Amino acid sequence: MNADERTARDIALFRYSLIRDAADPCLSPRQRGELVRALVGEHRDSSGRYVKVSRTSLDRWIRAWRAGGFDALVPRPRTGVPVVSRQLLELAVTQKKAAPGRTAAAIAGQVKAVAGHADGRVPSERTLQRHFAALGLNHSPDGRPVRSYGRFEAEEPNELWTGDALHGPVVAGHKSYLFAFIDDHSRLLTGYRWGRHEDVVRLEAALHRGLASRGVPGRLYVDNGSPYASKWLLRACATLKIALVHSTAGQPAGRGKIERFFGTVRREFLVEVAARGVADLAELNSVFAAWVETVYHRREHSETNQSPLLRFGAGGFSPAIPTPDRLREAFLWSEWRSVTKVATVSLLANTYEVDAALVGAKVELVFSPFDLERVGVRYQGRDMGRAVPQVIGRHVHPRAKPDPTPQPRPASVIDYLGLIEARYQEENRTPGISYSGLAEPDGREPQEGQR
Repeated sequence: MNADERTARDIALFRYSLIRDAADPCLSPRQRGELVRALVGEHRDSSGRYVKVSRTSLDRWIRAWRAGGFDALVPRPRTGVPVVSRQLLELAVTQKKAAPGRTAAAIAGQVKAVAGHADGRVPSERTLQRHFAALGLNHSPDGRPVRSYGRFEAEEPNELWTGDALHGPVVAGHKSYLFAFIDDHSRLLTGYRWGRHEDVVRLEAALHRGLASRGVPGRLYVDNGSPYASKWLLRACATLKIALVHSTAGQPAGRGKIERFFGTVRREFLVEVAARGVADLAELNSVFAAWVETVYHRREHSETNQSPLLRFGAGGFSPAIPTPDRLREAFLWSEWRSVTKVATVSLLANTYEVDAALVGAKVELVFSPFDLERVGVRYQGRDMGRAVPQVIGRHVHPRAKPDPTPQPRPASVIDYLGLIEARYQEENRTPGISYSGLAEPDGREPQEGQR
């Protein structure tokens, strides 16, 4: 199969992905009409561009599929000549390489001045932008991408969150780690969670709770550790339209606020944990939430002269909380696989059957790392149904590590943290949002190793 044939098949697959549900012969004309009307509009095609799809085109594709199946959706090859001449594109590339700082608009004007109005074949600014991008020419003059690390202090709440991990005490025979995110403007701790491992699963558990209770930040500023560089965190941020910014290795500028908070945790919270003791991570998370919400968030900060809670909500600020469905989508993991000739895909030694129309296509498999039996299939961002399990040898992703067995909590003379926790629980008996009481979308309280 040559490149033109692959392109034609991708176009057919794009068409099929649109009409797949509407072409179901079991639908009534009214039901089909509702589905088709909902599809009219812009869609991203097989090349990644947004194209307008009309009602006429959708009806024509449905008729073609019914008459000839998938092959009837494959477009016929064109025999015309290119709209833009190869010589003019090469001239534009020469201009770009000679002065990388030149914009596509400037080069389009230069090419037009040389070529004149030759039957509309002068490349447009947008055409040159796409052409330069395909050749890897869209870089800054020094050849490096420009990074932004934010300001010393964000002007508004949820403009910038900074995330980091703190190495904590040994709990029940195992090392503990605190993943935390702090709002740069208010110093409010937006998301936090203690875990057994310094990995992306525990990181996402902390971030998930922060998003569910404090809203979505504009930017997330993190270091280059493996949990923060994972493709799954990048996917979550892209889904929620969060700009993920990494600090330069060896230059952790802008991390002072969360480092200062970690110092407070060591001096005030971990000292009490060492004196009191905790039985397991569940208890550690419980008393930490009580300390954060009851003590840290309500105490005046020396730099802002306001408590983090008051500063976060100053001026009537009300964060936009994402819906449970949107949060669930953001924290699904994904892998890309090519569909075999027998319409199957493999994932972590498991085998699944997919729609036969996807044979030869590269599809995205989306799933929860804690349930590999429920895997969704997507092509070009469009839902193509669920992958049907054929051979299942692994039910949980290998990175979803389980908890160790809890051990009894040692005795403490004065249970300071217990008093704080009791006060926190008493206050949260009244209607309102309880941060530590946030449950998963299905109503279950997440355990360690789960989100």
